[in-house]
Amino acid sequence: MAADDQAMTFEQSVQAAVELDASLNERLAAIAAAVRRLDANFADAVDRLVARLEKQGAGAMAPVPGDVMPAFLLPDDQGKLVSLGDVLLQGPAVITFQRGHWCPYCRLNAIGIVEAQLEIAALGGQVVVIMPERRKFGKAMKAAVGATFPFLTDMDNGYALSLNLAIWVGAEMERLMGLGLDLPNYQGNSSWFLPIPATFIVGTDGIITDRFVDPDYRRRMDIDDLIAALKRAR
Repeated sequence: MAADDQAMTFEQSVQAAVELDASLNERLAAIAAAVRRLDANFADAVDRLVARLEKQGAGAMAPVPGDVMPAFLLPDDQGKLVSLGDVLLQGPAVITFQRGHWCPYCRLNAIGIVEAQLEIAALGGQVVVIMPERRKFGKAMKAAVGATFPFLTDMDNGYALSLNLAIWVGAEMERLMGLGLDLPNYQGNSSWFLPIPATFIVGTDGIITDRFVDPDYRRRMDIDDLIAALKRAR
C-alpha cells in the first residue's frame, strides 16, 4: 500500500473513531488498533516506549490530589499571558496536557472535552490545554477541534518539567516519528521531549482534587470521570 493511501486510511480510521458512540478510551483504542493494523513495527515501538516509561516510574512524582497545583504563567493561542490564578478566579479548572496538534490521540481527547463543553460550563468549570508547541500550532488545533477554551504554549516543556511530566521519546521513537513529523519545528527546539498527557482537576483554592497520569499516551481521563471529578471540585 502506498504511503499516501496508508495516511488516508489512517485519517479515515481517526474520523471513524471520532464518530463512534463510545467512551473516550474506547475511541482511543480504535485509533491504536488502526495504528497496529497499518504499521505493526511502529505500534511495537510504542509498546517498548511505554514499557520503558512504566519501568522508570514516569509521572509517578507528578503532583497528587491534596497537593497545591504549581502556578503557571503561559501565553495562550492569542499571545495573551494566562496564569493559573486567573483561571481559578472563574471556577474549578481542568488542566490537561497534550503532546501536540499532530497527535491523533490528543485531537480526539480535545474533541471529547469539546463535546462536553456545555456540561463543563454549567458546573463553572474552566478548561485549559497546555502543549509544548509554538502558538500557531496550538491555535490551529483549537480551531480544528472547535474549542472555546484556551490552548497555552509550554515552551521547552518548562512547566511540564516542573511537574515531572516531561519525557524523552527515545532514539527509536525519535527516528520513527521523524519520518513524518517535524517536532523541532513544531516546538522550536530539537530536544524531542513531550509531556505525559496528564489531566488535573483543581479547585478554586488551588488544591488538586483528582488527576489522571498515565505514561501510555493512548489512554486518557474519560470524559465521564472528568465531569464527576469536576463536580467534586466545586
